[in-house]
Amino acid sequence: MTKRNLIRWMAAALFVPGLLIGSATFAKTETLNGPAPDFKLPMAGKKVLKLSDLKGDVVMINFWASWCGPCREEMPLIEGIYQKYKKLGFTVYGVNVDANPKDAQQLLKETGVSFPVGYDTKNKVSELYKVDSMPSTVMVDRKGNMRFLHRGYKPGYEQDYEKQIRQLIRE
Repeated sequence: MTKRNLIRWMAAALFVPGLLIGSATFAKTETLNGPAPDFKLPMAGKKVLKLSDLKGDVVMINFWASWCGPCREEMPLIEGIYQKYKKLGFTVYGVNVDANPKDAQQLLKETGVSFPVGYDTKNKVSELYKVDSMPSTVMVDRKGNMRFLHRGYKPGYEQDYEKQIRQLIRE
């Protein structure tokens, strides 16, 4: 079974309306080091965004899917963080893993997300980053190094995100 099919199977098997069971179990923060693997993804409007184009900013790479309950809960909170810190050299690069970008675009429209979102329809970037839960978030410093990994989402994680963003902005 491919990782893509495994993710779809897990979503179908574990999905309960509004909640992906198990994501809270995986939810934790890990410290990382080393360069963030570069990637480029297509975005809406036929644009392409490379991670390396964002070097110099603190970047939150957020892997998400429209079928993921915790992702849906987290998305407006990430938008608020983006709005709060974007003038200080912070950005979010959303990486959607839906097979059909239209599923993602509907959620983006509903939530009013304004940060850049790329479509990883073949799960190449999520495989590159070894994503094993939804949502997953990687914090990248201004030099392009991975610093923090968050697996899953539980209410209150946004405080951890903000603390780490402030730390990385000050560096």
